[in-house]
Amino acid sequence: MIKVAMTNVYVDDVPKAHAFYTGILGFETRTHLDLGGGTLFVTVGAPEGAQPDLQLLLEPGDGPIAEPYRKAVYEAGLPAIVFSVEDIRAEYDRLRALGVRFTHEPQEQGPVIAAVLDDTVGNLVQLAQPKGRAA
Repeated sequence: MIKVAMTNVYVDDVPKAHAFYTGILGFETRTHLDLGGGTLFVTVGAPEGAQPDLQLLLEPGDGPIAEPYRKAVYEAGLPAIVFSVEDIRAEYDRLRALGVRFTHEPQEQGPVIAAVLDDTVGNLVQLAQPKGRAA
């Protein structure tokens, strides 16, 4: 069996992304290395018990490949990553109360209810709840 261990999301500002993903979205810091010259290696993961072996690498998105890609995905209104949630309406309300900007509120999209937020560091993030779960 193959499982995802780490995936990346390109960001405008790694420290700002770290603060958003941990302080607002509730992820935990897994790795935080200062590689010198302003380069950070930061991974975050879901809180204990959720997905202990999965990490999200917050990667500088200003390189010659990453920047045009990230900008095009954002301008097209496409999420850079999708997170599953148990109760999307409660999560939507919680995040809005923290000042998170959503590009669209929860709505049905095929087999899920989905909402899209701006992560403040150059990405759109989709929250998805399979229909039939808590609501």
